[in-house]
Amino acid sequence: PPATPGCESVVMKFGGSSLSNLERISYVAELVKRHVDAGYKPRAVVCSAMGKTTNSLISASEFALSQGQVQVESLQTLHMKTVRELGASNATRESVEALLQELESVLVGVRYIGELTPRTRDLIVSFGERLSVRIMAAALNSIGVPAQYFDAWTLGLRSTADFGNAEVLDGSYDAIRGIMNKLDDSCVAVVTGFIAQDDQGRITTLGRGGSDLTASVVGSALGVDEVQVWKDVDGIMTADPRLVAAARPVDAVSFEEASELAYFGAEVLHPISMMPAMRYNIPVRVKNSYNPPSPGTVIRDKRDANAGLVTAITSKSGVQLIDIVSTRMLGQHGFLARVFDVFEESKLSVDVVATSEVSISLTLDKANRERGEADRLMQRLLEFSEVTIKDDRAIVSLIADVLRSSEVMAIVFNAFAAHGIQVEMLSQGASKVNISIIVHKDQAVKAVRLLHSCFFEGGCPNPDDDDA
Repeated sequence: PPATPGCESVVMKFGGSSLSNLERISYVAELVKRHVDAGYKPRAVVCSAMGKTTNSLISASEFALSQGQVQVESLQTLHMKTVRELGASNATRESVEALLQELESVLVGVRYIGELTPRTRDLIVSFGERLSVRIMAAALNSIGVPAQYFDAWTLGLRSTADFGNAEVLDGSYDAIRGIMNKLDDSCVAVVTGFIAQDDQGRITTLGRGGSDLTASVVGSALGVDEVQVWKDVDGIMTADPRLVAAARPVDAVSFEEASELAYFGAEVLHPISMMPAMRYNIPVRVKNSYNPPSPGTVIRDKRDANAGLVTAITSKSGVQLIDIVSTRMLGQHGFLARVFDVFEESKLSVDVVATSEVSISLTLDKANRERGEADRLMQRLLEFSEVTIKDDRAIVSLIADVLRSSEVMAIVFNAFAAHGIQVEMLSQGASKVNISIIVHKDQAVKAVRLLHSCFFEGGCPNPDDDDA
């Protein structure tokens, strides 16, 4: 569709599955061209590595370390075959060949030194995005869209030196704006996602948020009308379509709603990737590269005024429910502080909390517990409290209009009571958009499907139909 007035300037981001081979890269290039022809002005196209290249690079680095062998043949074949079939220029071919040779040299170094530091791992991983943007720029140029590839740091993207999980430095925004505003508007900048450089020029990876974060930073720095994140789904869904066949895309959500959805199980955008856009109030639209006509979901600063009681439902399994009751005098000062001090010492983050003066119920997810701190945590808690642990729980979260939470909860509890679903814990923040309910994992899917029927499919089903 033609660009909407006031929404022409965009940053477009494409992930690895959208760039997995020549066919997909050519498709994405045509998609960008159609946007240009429709009146959009893509200030940047941010690219992830091709397909599963990042995983292949990690495997190659570990293989060089543990087995003393350098194996990059499959990566060389994928990228050089794509370059040849694309009919790219000699300059592109030479640039890709040079990167592949450099990669092989780094892996040879790992083999001989017998060491793989976080810094070297980031360097190795960076080759995926660096190869990808060179090929994507060539694909755009081949169909008449002027394009130039850029490693993100050449445009001013700088990060901390926390290899593997670096954070973008605030100075990046002014630097990116200053450099990119000098570029030719008619030329599309094809930019590496996921990677940056620290102030000493060492390559880093951005960890959580990845290429989505790069797009958000670039879009925020340039003040574009919209950041488009192209995935393989039609946007943020009312529920996981793998669990609920009737799940449908949500037209619009707030940044806060999207963050809560991501944290509690919806695998669309990481909350960190949205922070720059939230800070600069730049709308982010999640679109489907396999279904471009779909409008997707727009994420912006305020909740959609036309949204219903509930925006979406999500679930998170593998949860442990912990009840902690003070063994000291009623109302003892400092009980809550002591509990959270113990969690801080153990470096364990809590998902959901419900408290009273002398008791706390909270949840830990599986990833936290597997880090080996759980036993030590329990020993510390038992010094001043009684602890009850319930495994195999799940969090079912409703992203809802909390100003009408009484209506929401009336529907939830009536439905759960009618269908035999036991609520073990409930948590709702005073100003948040999330209502979280803890149930046994065996009832989680049933709970999600039931609530989706209640809020999105015309009403709660009859208890006699309980095969759902």
